[in-house]
Amino acid sequence: MNSIQRLSLRVIGSGLAKNAFIRGMSSKSYEYIQTETKGEKGNVGLVTLNRPKALNALCNGLMNELIDACQQFDSDKTIASIVLTGSEKAFAAGADIKEMKDLNFADTVTGSFLSHWDKLTYITKPTIAAVNGYALGGGCELAMMCDIIYAGEKARFGQPEILIGTIPGAGGTQRLTRAIGKSRAMEMVLSGNQISAKEAYEYGLVSRIFAPDQLVSEAIKLAEKIGENSKLIVALAKQSVNSAFETTLKQGIQTEKQLFYSTFGTNDQTEGMHAFIEKRKVNFTDS
Repeated sequence: MNSIQRLSLRVIGSGLAKNAFIRGMSSKSYEYIQTETKGEKGNVGLVTLNRPKALNALCNGLMNELIDACQQFDSDKTIASIVLTGSEKAFAAGADIKEMKDLNFADTVTGSFLSHWDKLTYITKPTIAAVNGYALGGGCELAMMCDIIYAGEKARFGQPEILIGTIPGAGGTQRLTRAIGKSRAMEMVLSGNQISAKEAYEYGLVSRIFAPDQLVSEAIKLAEKIGENSKLIVALAKQSVNSAFETTLKQGIQTEKQLFYSTFGTNDQTEGMHAFIEKRKVNFTDS
């Protein structure tokens, strides 16, 4: 089995039984999150962080549930994209300090503390963070793990770990620097200062800004738009863009060429180009 076939299988899912399970996810019992399907075709997975009293602080239990939900949506062939959001007051105000305050160096190293958060970056389908309110520390890092960030007008972003005697530990110094540049990232990380949604947009951290009550619906609209395309080709495009973010230009160009060539081994490339020439509606089969 070649890499395209493996990716296709991952995108398409693992069978009707699992898909039936996913369709019932909204009724699955989660303690810290809520899940449901949205969109006219029911092809958008929505995950809402739900620890209101803690401003959606990212405790270990919440992160495990979030990863589980996203992985389940990722393996459901009916889902095109995933939207992650919190409340209007807080997307997530940070990692749960109560869980960290008594740890020592050995605890963090031997327990690979926070390392499981990276599982979110292995989700094949596009992920959209719809950020209202505070996205601080781990909350900012979580948003940056997503492929696209939409922000409400009152959103606030920051990496304030320096103020409590530590540094970002879930990609904050790395993704923030790549997103907004060294000088601005240094200013935020070393001072603990927060930036507004407007500043985040100007810096290139977020794609668009909306009124808080329109934010999630706009993110769902984008997810639906993405869902009109081939899931297989979308996954390849996502992989290629991530390569630009994570590797050198030379490596990224090589990856792009390989992925571009590989699309010519898919039914959807044939269908897409023929539909264009024949001036008819395209019918992708995610294969």
